[in-house]
Amino acid sequence: MDGAIRDETTEYVRSRGMLFPKDNDFIKGRVRKLLRTNGYEQKESDAALRVVREGDVVIELGGGIGYMSTLVASKRAIKSVHSFEANPHLIPYIQSVHAANGVTNAHVTNAILGPRKGSVNFYLRDPMLGSSMEVLEGEETPPSVKVDVLNAKTVFKDIKPNVLICDIEGAEVDLIPHLDLTGLRAAIIETHPQWIGPEGMNKVMRAFMDAGLAYYHRGSHGKVLCFRTEW
Repeated sequence: MDGAIRDETTEYVRSRGMLFPKDNDFIKGRVRKLLRTNGYEQKESDAALRVVREGDVVIELGGGIGYMSTLVASKRAIKSVHSFEANPHLIPYIQSVHAANGVTNAHVTNAILGPRKGSVNFYLRDPMLGSSMEVLEGEETPPSVKVDVLNAKTVFKDIKPNVLICDIEGAEVDLIPHLDLTGLRAAIIETHPQWIGPEGMNKVMRAFMDAGLAYYHRGSHGKVLCFRTEW
């Protein structure tokens, strides 16, 4: 990890050879345990390491703690990875993870992608990783911040990604068919069938197949689906 920027006073959790600054807002409890045991985002990570290649341009919808962007940027000689994360409080942490691992070709933007430009409410919770764009059933409305919505077609046209990594929790079901996916060589999708239902699953699957990507069984596992233009 040449070029890594590390604070000697900061403690780190190591996962798959990557360093994650210990931060009690994000790296605690189950997350910390999974990181230490290499179990964090395990299925998605295995799929990414199987399909991401040298020279790829990766777009990630939902940056999380910076795990996947750091993984593909540090384990594969990709051209770049571009993460779009709605939670404004995660942005500095993701940037600190990239710096700690010497990653210079990973870019994170505090925004979500949608069919048109605008803004949406993002609801903040404790733990911070439980924040979302939805008010949960029976929940008293949490505090919120406004987050930019960027035009997805414009972003894809500008970045020209050939690999997509995305966690489909709700709104992404309608976003995926709206995108021009024909430039993709591969996609790694974590689905939540219990939330999006059979109609949502079929809509996502159909969008990739219509774009010329086929279900790739070797990269798929359970709710994590992998698609490739060729095997």
